[in-house]
Amino acid sequence: MKGGKVLLLLLFLNIIASGVIAGSPPTCPADHSSGCDDSDEWKGEFFPGIPKIKYEGPSSKNPLAFKWYKAEKTILGKKMKEWMRFSVAFWHTFRGTGGDPFGAPTKYWPWEDGTNSLAMAKRRMRANFEFLEKLGVDMWCFHDRDIAPEGKTLEESNANLDEIVALAKELQGTKIHPLWGTAQLFVHPRFMHGAATSSEVGVYAYAAAQVKKAMEVTHYLGGENYVFWGGREGYQSLLNTNMERELNHLARFMEAAVAYKKKIGFKGTLLIEPKPQEPTKHQYDWDAATAANFLRKYGLQGEFKLNIECNHATLSGHSCHHELETARIDGLLGNIDANSGDPQIGWDTDQFLMDVAEATMVMLSVIRNGGLAPGGFNFDAKLRRESTDVEDLFIAHIAGMDTLARGLRNAAKLIKEGALAELVRGRYESFDTEIGAQIEAGEANFELLEKKAIEWGEPNVPSAKQELAEMIFQASL
Repeated sequence: MKGGKVLLLLLFLNIIASGVIAGSPPTCPADHSSGCDDSDEWKGEFFPGIPKIKYEGPSSKNPLAFKWYKAEKTILGKKMKEWMRFSVAFWHTFRGTGGDPFGAPTKYWPWEDGTNSLAMAKRRMRANFEFLEKLGVDMWCFHDRDIAPEGKTLEESNANLDEIVALAKELQGTKIHPLWGTAQLFVHPRFMHGAATSSEVGVYAYAAAQVKKAMEVTHYLGGENYVFWGGREGYQSLLNTNMERELNHLARFMEAAVAYKKKIGFKGTLLIEPKPQEPTKHQYDWDAATAANFLRKYGLQGEFKLNIECNHATLSGHSCHHELETARIDGLLGNIDANSGDPQIGWDTDQFLMDVAEATMVMLSVIRNGGLAPGGFNFDAKLRRESTDVEDLFIAHIAGMDTLARGLRNAAKLIKEGALAELVRGRYESFDTEIGAQIEAGEANFELLEKKAIEWGEPNVPSAKQELAEMIFQASL
């Protein structure tokens, strides 16, 4: 009898220790060694101490609060969340290590166990959705090989991906979905010569199979877009490269992607992401204009739009605003990878966008475009190598969201006040004449223009008022 009481007491203590009587899932520190995350069903807390991020206004000193981003606030007829459509990049946020070309990783998140196992992939996925919920963002982006480990065969890789995607589907619920998905066709040695532009037909076929699967899971998860970034679609030397043949192969690959998208009923937008170089010396989607020309040449302009990354614009010798305007004018602006680079560093640093002036110019393009939907702003940005605290993940995203929100407010102010638009209109008012209308309609031939030149004599060329334009712009910040 006494032994039975002891047994019952031990059982009762064990129940208390296991958290069963608490009536809720165990809240554990974000530490894989804590022992409470061994099960795939574990729903403990990866970010203990981090509350759901709220709006507190510009006067707030709380680093874990929004100062400018107020999701429900209406600006120019749309809510902030509709203008922004923010997304978290899985690869930088949950696979970023802090490594760079000259140094080893510096980030060792407490939930990581040092493996790339399926169990670890599931743990990361759970961390991803807790992060999204606390940040108040309902979209995410992914590469196939970032969310699931690559297997020894394509079949094994696909099975791994299916298992992780099933969990992601469950965790998404009805509110969260991917802004876009993509295939990682640049890390594995098989892609050393490219994927769709590889000189080896076996690699071309493998890349096609991988894109097929990635497009299927993006569709299954409710993704609104699918991205093609040609990380190694280019060349190191023209001496051993048949550029014409590679470009033709790339076009055939894109045509096949369009056909498969339609076959599976995927309604999302296909996006090409321009980048001039790195890792290849020259990439075939150098900038927005180059990518647009590729689409025109191969008759694909009605099937694709562009995903403009601000740091890639810098590397191609342009501003982000230039690339956005180029894409917008061509009717190709589909999505923005919100980041920035460092003018003193020569590679793609993928920093969070913190420049309010740049954000204001970005938002001017977005407003002129009528928004980005079904695209949005994906934070293709990573913590600095020296930022190693878990809370830094939140601080960086909060700052990036606030910067773009502040840019939206500034851009709306510029548009409402109208001074900048009036300055620009005034510069071109000589074309708001009968002869100007003829020119713009393609009805003014050289004979007519010569007659007018003789009639008018030496033209009077007015000031461009650049400093005034800059003064007006700066006053909005």
